[in-house]
Amino acid sequence: MLRVNPKEVENGDTFLALPGIDDDQIKLAIEKGATCIISDHGDFSVKTIIEKDTRTYLSNYLKELNIEKFDKIKIIGIVGTSGKTVTGEILCQLLNNLNSKTSCISTNGFYLNGEVENTKETTPDIYELYEYINKSIENECENIIIEVSSEAVIKRYIEGLRFDIVIFTNLYALNRDFEKYMNTKIEVFKMLKKNGLAIINKQDDNYKYFTLPQNHNIFYASEDSEYKINNIYLSYENTIFDINENRVNIPLIGMHNVYNYLAAYTTLREMHFPYEAIMEVTNKLNQIEGRYQKIKYKDNLIVIDYAYNYEIIKNALNITKKICLDKIVTIIGIDDDKDEVEISKIGDIVTSLSNYVIFTTNNLISEETESKVVSTINNLENNNYEIIADRKYAIKKGIELLKEKDILLILGRGGEKKQNIDGMELVFNDYNEIIKNIK
Repeated sequence: MLRVNPKEVENGDTFLALPGIDDDQIKLAIEKGATCIISDHGDFSVKTIIEKDTRTYLSNYLKELNIEKFDKIKIIGIVGTSGKTVTGEILCQLLNNLNSKTSCISTNGFYLNGEVENTKETTPDIYELYEYINKSIENECENIIIEVSSEAVIKRYIEGLRFDIVIFTNLYALNRDFEKYMNTKIEVFKMLKKNGLAIINKQDDNYKYFTLPQNHNIFYASEDSEYKINNIYLSYENTIFDINENRVNIPLIGMHNVYNYLAAYTTLREMHFPYEAIMEVTNKLNQIEGRYQKIKYKDNLIVIDYAYNYEIIKNALNITKKICLDKIVTIIGIDDDKDEVEISKIGDIVTSLSNYVIFTTNNLISEETESKVVSTINNLENNNYEIIADRKYAIKKGIELLKEKDILLILGRGGEKKQNIDGMELVFNDYNEIIKNIK
């Protein structure tokens, strides 16, 4: 069998050394029983095959091995700056409830048969992707949804894959080399099968770059799209709006979820599912864990979101302002990998867009870092905040501050299940902590 991880090598296997694998790891593979090495260099103690580009070799090998099987499943990719995870999981839920069995690979893990398996990265490397696709085929899935990160394109994790459908959500810079960042997203649209379906958010200023002539391009969101939205009603309970002339009521909240749902709805309609059937399963939609996840508490609303950097935090606050009936109390976790400039920017935007802020930690940080955070935050222009380093007590205090029709927005961790404290991983989940307090 061909292996790419030296620790997994068994007697008689061939070991393929991907870029970044050093000679010590190759020797470990030989010690564990590899009888053949494929590498871009060297002459080892077993049969050695030199390949100039081992990653291309792996992509071609896997493609050749699986080419016939992959005709049995539709591969759907999702690209964009934000909304990928939620759009993918909404689409996955809807397809499964429409009896079109679907698996999903996202930041939250690999979803199959109602269970979630943790993945190392948002988009796993190509050999792991093929394992997940094969597992999906073995479980009689008709579709697999893959959240495609820029990192995966740059590292060539998806090289050799061909998509049936690719969805574009949106694009903004996030302190990156914007042109390079955008080109990684466009690359995925070049990987569509002949006349593959490109689902494009035409309201995004960059939509035209994703509109490639060889693809079947379908647009959503703008007034001149095939699928447009209007008559939007936002509340603490649900979101109601029209798609073209059809009324839609989704059990998710926030304007961003209008677009996430619309991308999924557009895909389903283009897959020829009827409006009535889609509406029937829309009523069964579950919230996406840690992604603007709502909890009703008396007349108030508590929202958990993973927002962790300036732009995404700003978006989460602006979304919240549009639905809030009274005051916004925000709990924001500061990570120890942020510099003082970013901490200050986050502090300014959170205190400007919230009525009151509690600064806390996502993980328990060192005394030195905590001192840096405290000194930076204490230099903010606004003074509508306090610092409670222990997240558990920060959540308790945030709930206690709620009056009638307020929103408590808890940012930084989303659905994470563990908290890192002095290098130790302890069980900690924002949702569980909230439920413990409100009960």
